Amino acid sequence: MKIDRLMSIIMVLLNCEKISATKLAKIFEVTPRTIYRDIETISLAGIPIVTCPGVDGGIGIMSEYKIDKKFFTPSDISTLLMGLGSISTTLSQKEIIGTLEKVKSLLPKEQFRDIELKSTQISIDLTAWAGNKDLQTNLEKIKKALDDSKYISFQYFDGSGKKSDRKIEPYQLVLKEGSWYLQGYCTSRQDFRVFKIPRMSALEIINSIFTPREFHAKPLNGSEWIDKRLITIKLLVDESLRERIIERCGENNIEPYGNNKFIVNFPFAEDELGYNILLSLGDKCECLEPENVRKELIRRIKGLLNIYN
Repeated sequence: MKIDRLMSIIMVLLNCEKISATKLAKIFEVTPRTIYRDIETISLAGIPIVTCPGVDGGIGIMSEYKIDKKFFTPSDISTLLMGLGSISTTLSQKEIIGTLEKVKSLLPKEQFRDIELKSTQISIDLTAWAGNKDLQTNLEKIKKALDDSKYISFQYFDGSGKKSDRKIEPYQLVLKEGSWYLQGYCTSRQDFRVFKIPRMSALEIINSIFTPREFHAKPLNGSEWIDKRLITIKLLVDESLRERIIERCGENNIEPYGNNKFIVNFPFAEDELGYNILLSLGDKCECLEPENVRKELIRRIKGLLNIYN
């Protein structure tokens, strides 16, 4: 949208002494002619634009017009840049550039390098090593639908692989344990639902605007479904899996056993996902008890063996 680009250009100009129209055009993926029109619009809005001709020239804003940079502390700005840098791995660069420039414009010149260095000391990369190439595209479509309050439609596969066609009002994107979820109002179920985005296919934005209804996000903490079914099982685990086990149940549930192994009291939901988690630990893990879980694992392992025999 033009208004978004105009605001972002203003932030860029506030952040630097001067910049060429060619460089601005490259940043915003438009032509220099479009940038000159945008600059004229900004000038007509009352913002004092200064242009300097020549090799070292460019476009800028009068220094007297620049905002006070003392509102945020250097620590505040480092934290903001750190957070924005993290979400930029999932949002398009074009979408977030304006926000980054706004924050950078708050940096005092003499502290610019030091604050930028501190803001990169912690990096949170939300992208996967490999996986569903459609995920990024779907995230961008959902973000646009959220911004414009438009319906989306998609085919959805539940945990058992059953397919259904859905049309929903999107309300909130959530990243949980490395997976993206969408909370929205399902028009066919007449209720709010949580959808796992990798299970969506043929996702499209419907050119129809909905009136947002009162929305209360469902807590994705397992309180509604996992906690009620969790049991504790005892596993004998190889030391090489310590990190994975600690991520799931903490150091306090682990006790040494000897021979580079340890015993763990493991929280377990007796369902397809639960058994898949145990089987993913391979021959580095043995379920000691309860007996029914151990027998079910043996049955599933025999089933796998029959496939490969």
